[in-house]
Amino acid sequence: MSPDSIFAAPPEHEETARYTSYGAMLGDSPDPKAVLELCEALNVRFMRLTFTDIAGHIKNVEVPASQFPKALDGEIMFDGSSIKGFVRIEESDMLLKPDLSTFRVFPWGNPEARVARLICDVYNTDETPFDGDPRGVLRRVAQKAADMGYMVNAGVEAEFFLFMKDEEGAATTVTHDRGGYFDLTPVDLGEKARRMIVNDLEAMGFEVEAAHHEVAPGQHEIDFKYADVMITADNLATFKFIVRNAALAHDLHATFMPKPIFGQNGSGMHTHQSLFDKKGNVFFDEKGEYQMSKLMRHYIGGLKTHAKALAAVTNPLVNSYKRLVPGYEAPVDIAWSQSNRSPMIRVPDRRGVGTRVEFRMPDPACNPYLALAVQVAAGLDGIENEIDSGPPLDVNVWELSAADRKKYKITSLPANLGEAIEELEKSDTMREVLGEHLFTNFVESKKKEWSEYISQVSGWELDRYLTSY
Repeated sequence: MSPDSIFAAPPEHEETARYTSYGAMLGDSPDPKAVLELCEALNVRFMRLTFTDIAGHIKNVEVPASQFPKALDGEIMFDGSSIKGFVRIEESDMLLKPDLSTFRVFPWGNPEARVARLICDVYNTDETPFDGDPRGVLRRVAQKAADMGYMVNAGVEAEFFLFMKDEEGAATTVTHDRGGYFDLTPVDLGEKARRMIVNDLEAMGFEVEAAHHEVAPGQHEIDFKYADVMITADNLATFKFIVRNAALAHDLHATFMPKPIFGQNGSGMHTHQSLFDKKGNVFFDEKGEYQMSKLMRHYIGGLKTHAKALAAVTNPLVNSYKRLVPGYEAPVDIAWSQSNRSPMIRVPDRRGVGTRVEFRMPDPACNPYLALAVQVAAGLDGIENEIDSGPPLDVNVWELSAADRKKYKITSLPANLGEAIEELEKSDTMREVLGEHLFTNFVESKKKEWSEYISQVSGWELDRYLTSY
């Protein structure tokens, strides 16, 4: 991870960058009066109050300036029964309580009528937190870590594809390049869009560390600095919105679908995790084996133990499991290594403050709040119950024979969404983490998705069977 740097934005965003940077400097707990004064100074005319549904889709209620005081006090209501998995029609009213530290001004639009954003928590009308709010789930897990004496840091590497549109404006899987990993290509739509994404992210207060072409044609990655786990989840939700907006501006379609093209690498979301206390990174132990603390080994043990159950959350689509197959740099085996990239968990070759776990299974289609919550909860369970991580597997797992896999006691991740949901349903730990309301609605939704998929007749089946049987 790169060192901290002073916020800077490209020339076209200099004015807005000052505003959004100042918005970021409101602090962790600004008061409504300060936000209102900033809105007036910046000519903010509209405010987007955003939240996510169970699937991780960003939703929003937009209010005009006349309603800002009401919005900042958490008095804006919305119909929760219209959001899948929230509440029933007879209990539809819900409240949006904004996290004022998330105030940002979007770096586009009319300077005389700017649009700002606040990320919100969802509450019931009796002023109690809504059990089905994904952000609330992560908040509870982060609080559990805090009660154990730890602050959770996380960083994500979310890959995505940029595709062309057809004559009618519909998304295709046709890309405009044939670039590969780290390739330097002539200026094209992908490169222009990627630069716009970086510019907009920086104007929103991100510290962007790198942007590059990924392995597959049309595939890209932009890395931003790690942070507190809640900030990282908020940033990931914002990142997806910024990427899609930049793609739209270049007449492209951006997708975080894990495996859009057969025969090409899919998009992953490697997630880096570490725990800190007042003394520093508790994963580092200069005298420990591999300079890793016992606590870190237990954290890894927790991730391994719960991997099958949490897969349905970190890899939530039917399509997710078409990425998790051998031969495309995605993990299929529940194992860990110090540097080898073939197992599910890798410990990057850095020690001291940078000692961390890299969990390579998740994909960017996941709900950022739920995916981070279940991973951290699994690790904390490993610490609480002192779960053994076992020895590292520093061989190429993809090349092992069946006999070798048996010798190393290697088990595999779920092969499809149906198996993943079965594993999730069996997990009391994941049920407790997600809460009964969200757990039940999530499982029900995914069972329906899987049932719809397996009842479909695909083109592959017709091509293979129609004239042969």
